[in-house]
Order: sequence, then structure tokens, then C-alpha cells
Amino acid sequence: MTTPTLHYDEASDTLHISFAPGEHATGIELNEHILLRINTAERRAVGLTIFEYSILAPPTDLGPRSVPLSGLAQLSAELRELVLEIALHPPVSDFLALSAYAPSAVETIPITSVRPLPTAAGSAT
Repeated sequence: MTTPTLHYDEASDTLHISFAPGEHATGIELNEHILLRINTAERRAVGLTIFEYSILAPPTDLGPRSVPLSGLAQLSAELRELVLEIALHPPVSDFLALSAYAPSAVETIPITSVRPLPTAAGSAT
């Protein structure tokens, strides 16, 4: 696997991460801040875009800032399963930490937090 290409646009506060530059992909909105691009035929990630990166990336006083993956509810069961399979493994899991919030014994809400960029990648342009 190749090293991801990172581009941070300061004006829009958006981090673009490409795992396969130039490759056709299907965009999946995980929530209003995170777009995952996947190759559905090959069942792999092509890219990831994180909007409002400077808000999501820094930890809070209590730890990583978590956001719900509300977009998963809009997907078919098959596509939701594929998206979770891709998101739980590298290269996506190198940038997003998935977990769950369980407000009750019968309800589970998938959530994620943005992992801090490695120091070398932190200078992405």
C-alpha cells in the first residue's frame, strides 16, 4: 500500500486524504464533517475528507472529541456493513477511531474521533 497523500486547505479548514489519487470512488457521508470515498467493487478506501478539521482534531479536556456517524443510518444494510468494514481497518483507521455510544442496553450509536496526525504528516500542504 502507498503512503496517503494529505492536503490541508486552511481557508476552508478541510483535510483531504487520498489513498488512491485520481481513482473513481463513491462518496459516503459519514456525518456532516466526514466524507469517506470508497471503491465498492474492490471493497477499499480511496480517500477521506474531514471538514472543520481544526475543531474535530484537537482533544477536549476530557479526551478525543467524538462525533456520531449519523450518515450510516441512511445506508442500506449491505453498504453500511461495507463502510464499517473499511473504516475499521487501515488506512482509514489510521485517521479515524471508531467506537460506540450505548445510551441503553438496546441502543448503540456508532461514533468516531479524528486521530492526531503523525508529526511528519502534520505539515501536510
